[in-house]
Amino acid sequence: MTVKELIEEIIVKSGSKRFSYEETCDHLIIGDENMEITGIVTTFMATVDVINEAVKIGANMIITHEPTWFTGIDKEDWLRDDPVYLEKKKLLEDNKIAVWRFHDHMHAGTEDGIYRGFDEEFGWAEYREVPDPDSKMSWFGATYVIPQTTLSDLAGFFKDKLDMNVVQLVGNPDMKVKRVGVLVGGGSLGLGTENLPMIYMKERNIDVCVCGDITEWTLSAYVRDASQLGMNKAMIVIGHERSEECGMKHLPAWLKSITGDIPVTFIDAKEPFTYLV
Repeated sequence: MTVKELIEEIIVKSGSKRFSYEETCDHLIIGDENMEITGIVTTFMATVDVINEAVKIGANMIITHEPTWFTGIDKEDWLRDDPVYLEKKKLLEDNKIAVWRFHDHMHAGTEDGIYRGFDEEFGWAEYREVPDPDSKMSWFGATYVIPQTTLSDLAGFFKDKLDMNVVQLVGNPDMKVKRVGVLVGGGSLGLGTENLPMIYMKERNIDVCVCGDITEWTLSAYVRDASQLGMNKAMIVIGHERSEECGMKHLPAWLKSITGDIPVTFIDAKEPFTYLV
């Protein structure tokens, strides 16, 4: 199977509308589309460590969810003489590795592949609430009705499952939570409409929002004010990478019907930060 053939099969299976080249970031970032694939790596981001691990296991294609070249649409013109870019590109070229980005078609599929992986990782599929199809917010985020617990215990659950050293909270750690809203990745920034997360919390009557990215004067400020007013509202911040890596972790199983005997391996890109506690 060639790189081009695999990409086509993935887009078809996703059930997503087919985005034109100009309207999507799902491009072949580097590599030969006619290359025969010997092994595939799935990951949140094709970091240098991920690339080196791919080389070690003999994989020559990386499917990444997020950018390789440090901007949302992987622009390279500003990087032509940048030493980090040049060294990373050389590493990929020397090892004949193709990198394809699977982002827009993954989120826009019949089922959002990132949330599918989230449900599989935490066993939460049975708790997922079906949104009202008449709601203008039916497409935004995922709502779960879980057995009642405390904010502190729920944060500890994510901290342990995601192997995190630190989890940020807004709200009373002892408050009871049952209705959980999950906004993976940049969803908690509003996807271009910064008040969407707050509208979502209000419309779905969310107790606690579990999110990826934050802007401290939008959703976190809203939740903090609500908590200080005595409302049962809270927020758990797990970060963009940790909130979406699950989707890439469970992608190999989804790919199996396409890839057949080609080895497909998940490599954890890991959090980008080191915490001094």
